[in-house]
Amino acid sequence: MHDFWRRKTVFVTGATGLVGSWLVKSLIDAEAHVVVLIRDFDPQSELIRTNLIKKVSVVQGVLEDGVSCERAISEYEVDTVFHLGAQTLVGTALRNPLLTFESNIRGTYILLEACRKAPDLIKRILIASSDKAYGSSPVLPYTEDMPLIGQHPYDVSKSCADLISLSYYHAYQMPIAVARCGNIYGGGDLNWSRLIPGTIRSLQLDQSPEIRSNGEFTRDYIYVEDVINAYMTLAENLHREDVVGTGFNFGPNRPYTVNEIVCKIQELMNKQHIPLKVLNKAVSEIKHQTLDSSKAHRLLGWEPQFSIEDSFIQTINWYLEYLSQFKEEGCCL
Repeated sequence: MHDFWRRKTVFVTGATGLVGSWLVKSLIDAEAHVVVLIRDFDPQSELIRTNLIKKVSVVQGVLEDGVSCERAISEYEVDTVFHLGAQTLVGTALRNPLLTFESNIRGTYILLEACRKAPDLIKRILIASSDKAYGSSPVLPYTEDMPLIGQHPYDVSKSCADLISLSYYHAYQMPIAVARCGNIYGGGDLNWSRLIPGTIRSLQLDQSPEIRSNGEFTRDYIYVEDVINAYMTLAENLHREDVVGTGFNFGPNRPYTVNEIVCKIQELMNKQHIPLKVLNKAVSEIKHQTLDSSKAHRLLGWEPQFSIEDSFIQTINWYLEYLSQFKEEGCCL
């Protein structure tokens, strides 16, 4: 991997997010020159908190602004694009669909237009997507040949972004592939409304974790380091005719219910005595989702490297260390 990425110039959108921060670190470790697009300067982002930002080139701007994307690609002579930038919260999309559509749909085609105008530079484009792009299906697991039929705002934004991305391959032969993952977790995700970080924080405070659904919704849960490996492996293979212009599923091939996830965290934190608060008020959420990752295994040789227990231990330890600083300083968690 180091040989492949050494001296390549990589443009990362969404670099201040959970996956983006981990991806930037991996690319830097692989000796790539990394350029990031940043909208908001969030000191709590791992990109900034760990001083990774001092090792990258920063372009200030937003995805919806074509000038920012074009300038980043042209001035830094970018050869690889990882498009992770998006509004990623289902609840936020339901409250404000317009901003989600602007970010996830318009942001995608604006970026791809910037790439289309630089065919002499761009060698590979990876679009980070989600199992939500498939929408609700009575047939599971999802396979890559299934239709993209999202219904609720967030799901629709991902379906549209995927279709737009693949249309740029078919119409302009651009070197694009789409990576679809389930629920991604790991140290650095400070969206406390999400199940895993929210549960860990609540248990650490000896409070009851809140479950929005009835606890029986099923999902794939995939550790962030497995996702980074998936993204970089897919990008490395975009020169292949059997890889470019398609979508790939990446998941653990084993769905878990919300209750199973919370109970596993309770067990690892020795907090089984704390009762759960089941709200049962989830709306606009798909009840059951799981991905078939056999294509990624067959064509890319990819499979998850971390068990759910080992990755949960690493994740819990990260949050305990992160939260301890607030406790020591007497700040609100």
